[in-house]
Amino acid sequence: MNIRVKQEIPETLSAQRLKLNGEVWTQPDSVIELSSSSSVSDENSNASTAVAGEGPEGRVSKKRKLNGVDFLLPPDDPARLDSDTAVAEAPVLLGKPDQAASKSVLCNQFWKAGEYDGGPSTDWDLSSGGMDHVRVHPKFLHSNATSHKWALGAFAELLDNSLDEVFNGATHVNVDMLKSIKDVNQMLLIEDNGGGMDPDKMRQCMSLGYSAKSKVANTIGQYGNGFKTSTMRLGADVIVFSRCCGKDGKHPTQSIGLLSYTFLTSTRKEDIVVPMLDYEWKQQEWNKVIRSTVGDWYRNLDTIVEWSPFSSEADLLHQVILILMLLFGLLSAFSSPISSLFPFSANHGTRIIIYNLWEDDQGLSELDFLGDLHDIQLRGVNRDENNIQMAKQFPNSRHFLTYKHSLRSYASILYLRLPPNFRIILRGKDVEHHNIVNDMMLTETVTYRPNPSAEGAPKDLNLSALVIIGFVKDAKHHIDVQGFNVYHKNRLIKPFWRLWNSTGSEGRGVIGVLEANFVEPAHDKQGFERTTVLARLEARLLQMQKNYWYTNCHRIGYAPRRDRKIINQTLAKNAFNHDPKKSTKLNTKNPGYGNRHVLAQLKQENCELKKRLEKYTGEHQGGLLNDLQKERSSCKSLEIELTAAQENIDKLNIEHESLISIFSEERDRRDKEQENLRKQLKDLLDKEAKSLTIVAGAALAGVHHFSPKLIGFRFFPGWDNS
Repeated sequence: MNIRVKQEIPETLSAQRLKLNGEVWTQPDSVIELSSSSSVSDENSNASTAVAGEGPEGRVSKKRKLNGVDFLLPPDDPARLDSDTAVAEAPVLLGKPDQAASKSVLCNQFWKAGEYDGGPSTDWDLSSGGMDHVRVHPKFLHSNATSHKWALGAFAELLDNSLDEVFNGATHVNVDMLKSIKDVNQMLLIEDNGGGMDPDKMRQCMSLGYSAKSKVANTIGQYGNGFKTSTMRLGADVIVFSRCCGKDGKHPTQSIGLLSYTFLTSTRKEDIVVPMLDYEWKQQEWNKVIRSTVGDWYRNLDTIVEWSPFSSEADLLHQVILILMLLFGLLSAFSSPISSLFPFSANHGTRIIIYNLWEDDQGLSELDFLGDLHDIQLRGVNRDENNIQMAKQFPNSRHFLTYKHSLRSYASILYLRLPPNFRIILRGKDVEHHNIVNDMMLTETVTYRPNPSAEGAPKDLNLSALVIIGFVKDAKHHIDVQGFNVYHKNRLIKPFWRLWNSTGSEGRGVIGVLEANFVEPAHDKQGFERTTVLARLEARLLQMQKNYWYTNCHRIGYAPRRDRKIINQTLAKNAFNHDPKKSTKLNTKNPGYGNRHVLAQLKQENCELKKRLEKYTGEHQGGLLNDLQKERSSCKSLEIELTAAQENIDKLNIEHESLISIFSEERDRRDKEQENLRKQLKDLLDKEAKSLTIVAGAALAGVHHFSPKLIGFRFFPGWDNS
C-alpha cells in the first residue's frame, strides 16, 4: 500500500545515501500519523504511516547525528514506490519549528488554547489507491476535549479505564502529582497494574473511535474517545508507557507514545502525528521493534525526548520500570536490568503522565495540589468556601457539598460497588469507598420499570431500577441538600440530580440512589441522552420525591402539609384509573412530538373528574345538604358548650387567684412572727452568756460573799434569791 506524506520544505533535505549490507540505497522518513488510516492496517502491518525527517534546520540530537541524512526504503522492501511512477514527496518534519513556526505560542488556558489554524495548506490531490484519507486537524484535540466542562469528569474517564482492567488482573490505580525533571513543573500521574497495551492496542488508544469494550459486559468504556478527551482536558500533552505480556504470553512488549498538542501547534502541523516506540523481549534482552526503518525509530525517539519531560531513552525506560514497581508495591527505584528484577509473567501495567497542565485566568493551575496534600482540588467557580465550612458542620452531607471541587470526595462515590481488593490511591492515601445510602434515614424502596413501548426502551423486559429514597441524616437542620444519584453500569453519571426546583423549602433533604442501565449516558458520561425513556424516568423520580416529601416532611421539623391526604388520594386514583392500553396508544401515536401524549392523558383525566363532580352534584346534592345542616347544628351546640366551659374556667381562675393571695398573706404573717421569736431567743441567750461571764469572774477574784441579787437571777437550784 502506498503511503502518503505531505510535501513540506523539500529544499531542506539532502540527497546523501546510506550504505547498508554492501548496497547503497536511500530511504524516506516516516512518522506515526493519527488519521482514518490506522497504524494497525492489515495491508501494512510492518510499516507504520508516514514518519518525519530532519533537515539542516531540524533538531540536533544529543546522542546521534542524523542531520543531512535521508533514508529511503531498501530495494527489496515491498512498500517502496515504483521508481517509474513515484512522486517525489518531502517528509513531515518532527524536529524543532523554524523561525516562522516558533512565533506560534500555545495559550496556557484551556478555553483559549483552541485558537490555532495550523500551517499553510498542502496538496490534497494525492491519494492512496484512488481514495482520499480523512485528515484530523490538531485543533480537533482541543475541540474534542471541550466536551468535558468539568475537569473532575476527565479524571473519572481515566479511572474508568483502570477499573475496566480488573478483568486483566488490576488491583489498584494510583493518582499522584510529579515534578518534571526538565522544568520542575507539576505533572499528573495516573498508573495501574492492569494488563497493559501491546503496540497495536497502544495505537488504537491514541486513535479515535477504537473501543473493544463496547462488546464486553460489565465494562464502562464504550466510545473509544475517553482517553483523548480526558487527557487533553487536563493538560496540553500526555505521554503513555505501557507494558504487556504479549499475545502469546511469552514475548512481552513495552510501548511509549506521545500525544502532544504543544508539539503539533509549535511545528504547525495540519495532521495529528503521534511518535511511538516499541520494544519486544527476545533472547533475554529488549529489542527495538522496527515498524519501518531504523532511522525512523530513532527520529521518533528524538522527537519524544525533545517534547516530553524526559531527557534520554534511559529516562523513558526508567518509567517502564516504575510500572513494575507499582505492580509489586515497591517504593524505591532500581537501576538493574528489568529482566533480573521481575518475572515475565507479571510484566504488565500502564503509566500515564499528563504535563503542561492548563491554567486559569489568574495564571494558576486549574488543579490545586497544595490545599490538601492527599487530594487534588479545583480552583474557581466549582469551589465554594461556604460549602467547605458546612461540610465540617454536617458530615452526612459532606459529599454533596464537596464533590464538585474535591477529587477524593468525588472518587469515593464514583462507583456504586468496588471490586474486591481493588484500591484507588490518591496522592499516597487510599480513597475510602462511600455508599450514599449510609447517609440516609427513613428510607423507602421503590421499583421502577420502564415502559417497553417507549422509544429507546430496553429490549429486556425484566430490566428495572431499584430506587432507594429517603432523608439525608442532616435534614433536620433544613439545609438545602437534595437530588438523585443515578448510576449506569456501576458508574455515577448524575450526582445529586436536582429535579424539584421549588421556590420554598419543599423537597429539601430528600436524596435517592438508583442504577439505571436502561438509559444511555452521553459521551462525557456526565449526563444521559435525551430520550423518551429518560423523560419518563425523570417525571417518575420527581413524583416519588414529591410524594415522599409531603408524606414525611413533618418528621424532620417541617409543618405538615394540609393537602397531604388529598395529594395521596389523587395519586392513588390516578394509579387506579390508569389504562396502560390507552397510554400506549397515546405515547406511540406521535413519538416525535415531545410531551403531546402527556397533555392528552391529562385532558382525559380532567374529563373523568368533571363527570364525577356532575354525578355528585346531581344525585347526592340533597343528602349532602342534610349532612351539612347536621354538621352545622352539631358545631353550634359544641360552640355553646365550649363557651360555658370557658366561663367555668374563668371562675375557677378567679378563685384560684384569691386563694393564692390568702396563702401569701398567711405566709408573710408567719414569717414576721418567727422573726420576732428569733429576736427574743437571741436576747435571752445574750443575757445568759453575760451572767455566766460575771459568775466566772467573781469566782476567780475570790469573792466569798457573792449574792445572786447582783444579777437578779437564780443560778442554782435551792439558792435563796431574797
